[in-house]
Amino acid sequence: MFTLSDSDFVRLYTYIKQNYGIDLSKKKQLIVSRLSNTISHQGYASFSQYVDEILSGKNKDMVTALLNKLTTNYTYFLREEEHFQYLNSTVLPALAKKHERDKVLSIWSAGCSSGEEPYTISIYLKEFFGANASQWDTRILATDISQQILNTARNPHYNGEALERMPATWKQKYFTKTGSDSYTIAPIIKQNVIFQTFNLMNPIHFKRSFDLIFCRNVMIYFDQPTKDALVRRFFNATVPGGYLFIGHSEGLSKTDCPYEYIMPAIYQKTSSSFSGSRLQRG
Repeated sequence: MFTLSDSDFVRLYTYIKQNYGIDLSKKKQLIVSRLSNTISHQGYASFSQYVDEILSGKNKDMVTALLNKLTTNYTYFLREEEHFQYLNSTVLPALAKKHERDKVLSIWSAGCSSGEEPYTISIYLKEFFGANASQWDTRILATDISQQILNTARNPHYNGEALERMPATWKQKYFTKTGSDSYTIAPIIKQNVIFQTFNLMNPIHFKRSFDLIFCRNVMIYFDQPTKDALVRRFFNATVPGGYLFIGHSEGLSKTDCPYEYIMPAIYQKTSSSFSGSRLQRG
């Protein structure tokens, strides 16, 4: 196993924090244990050489491979199911009424990993609008920093465990079995999701502001200032009345959060939160 010097460790976690927002400053042993074999197999003589290559910025695939090794892409369908119950009972009826003329919803799954979250949202949209679904543009923007994980999401194969919480009728309608314990998503759901690489540390300049942003179990890797800054960018990219859903293990700052708290892990850009945020920004 390679040795990671303190100086190389500082160089590496500083670079990752500045460019990707992920705080690895307390993860030295994790870095050594998870990357030593990779570094050896790739022909590097030391951690120092590997860090030099990362910091050069020439090979973006190296960075995403590193982040994939150090962050957990554990996800499954209907994770934190309370979110989807609220989506179905409250958010979608409100958005359907708001957009009854233009029939366009703008939804973002930020940090979508291997696709379970945006595909779950797409299923709920299909179920909610039913026979009228074809009259609506409900395409979901699904982004992740890793091109590799997005390639998996675009052509997914999920095991039975990932679908355990799915109702049997939905599994039959929206999934196709591809092996003894392997499933792929139905085209009618897959075509409703647009996958795109995106670094959440970058400015958010998409064509439309969002009615709903899902960013769940992503900010657990960020320190508080990074998280606060990202939430402000989300807020500015949310339409008045729009929602932000975060993971239940993630808490937003009570003093700095521009959204109004609705219920655990669900926030809304209300008129009061909007005016309050404007005042805070001067």
